[in-house]
Amino acid sequence: MKSTRRPLMRWKTLAFSLVVLCLVFAVFVHLRANARERAAEAAYPARGQFVEVDGLRVHAVVAGIDKGTGPDVILLHGSNGNTRDMEFALLEQLKDRYRVIIFDRPGLGYSDRLPKDAEGIFGQAAHLRAAAEALDVTDPIVLGHSYGGAVALAWGLEYPEAVMAVVNVSGPSHPWSTDLETFYKVTSSLWGAALVVPMMTAFIKPEGLSDQIASIFAPQSMPEGFESFVGVGLSLKRTALRANASHRATLLGEITAMQPRYAAFAVPLEIVHGEADTTVGVKIHAEKMLRETDQTRLTSLPGVGHMPHHVSTADVVAAIDRAAARAAK
Repeated sequence: MKSTRRPLMRWKTLAFSLVVLCLVFAVFVHLRANARERAAEAAYPARGQFVEVDGLRVHAVVAGIDKGTGPDVILLHGSNGNTRDMEFALLEQLKDRYRVIIFDRPGLGYSDRLPKDAEGIFGQAAHLRAAAEALDVTDPIVLGHSYGGAVALAWGLEYPEAVMAVVNVSGPSHPWSTDLETFYKVTSSLWGAALVVPMMTAFIKPEGLSDQIASIFAPQSMPEGFESFVGVGLSLKRTALRANASHRATLLGEITAMQPRYAAFAVPLEIVHGEADTTVGVKIHAEKMLRETDQTRLTSLPGVGHMPHHVSTADVVAAIDRAAARAAK
C-alpha cells in the first residue's frame, strides 16, 4: 500500500512557500508604494495652509486680495486632482480682485479623507463649507470643475444663505445612462482597494500617464508645463486612488437624488461647458440645467473639450465676474 505522507508533505511545503512569497511580495509593494508617495510629496509639497474640521485636515491655498476688500472665490478641482490644477491658469487671472481659496477636496492632494458614509458630494460640500468658515469665508462664489462642479451644486442647494453664487465648469448635473467604468468598479471594491490600489501606487510611473492626461484636454492640446506643474504623483497616492474611486462609484446615485431639487436653486448659477466635451456631455448636463432653473446662465463653447479653465480661461473668468455682478444686484 502506497504511503500518502510524502505527497501531502510536498503540498504543505508548496502551500507554505506560496504564502511566504505572497507575504514577501505584499511587504515589497507596501515599501515601494511608501517610497513613491514620499517622492511625490517631496517633489510637490503642500503649497498652502491647513485647517482642521472634525479632526480632519483640509489643505487650502489662499491668495489674492485681503479679506473684506472684495468677493471671495472658492475653487474646487475635479476627479483625482489637487489645488495645483486650479492654480495653473485661473489663479493669476483672479487674484487682483478676489480673495481666492483653493481646496484639496477630501482624500485628495493633502486633505484627509472623509468617513466612507460622508464622502459624497453633499458630505464634501458640508466639510469644505466648514473649512471655509474656519478661514473666515462666509459668502463666497463657489466654482467647481467636473466632479467639483457637482460638489459646488450641492453646496449651493444646501447652503443658499451662505453662498453668493455658483459656477459649474464642465460639471455633471443630471443622470446618465452609461455604467460605471470597470476601473472604478475594481478600485472602489473592498478587494480592489486592498490589493490593486497599492500595486498601482508601487508600479505606475507618473510619466507613464502623459497620454491619459493629454486625452482629458482633447480636442485641445495639453498646455505646455501643465503636466510638470500639477503633480501627477499625488494622484497615485493610495489614499487619493481609493477616495477618488469611492467618489466616482456613488456619484450617479447622488446626482439622481439631487436633480429633482434644481427648481428650488436660489442663487445665481453660471455654467461654462465645452460643446466637444466627451467626458461630461453638454446636452446631457448643462443644457438640461438651463431648462430647470431660472438661475442658470450657460456659456457654451464650440469646439472646446473638458478643460475650459485651461484652454478658455477668459470665458471662465468672465463667468465668475458675471456671477459676482448678478449676486450684487
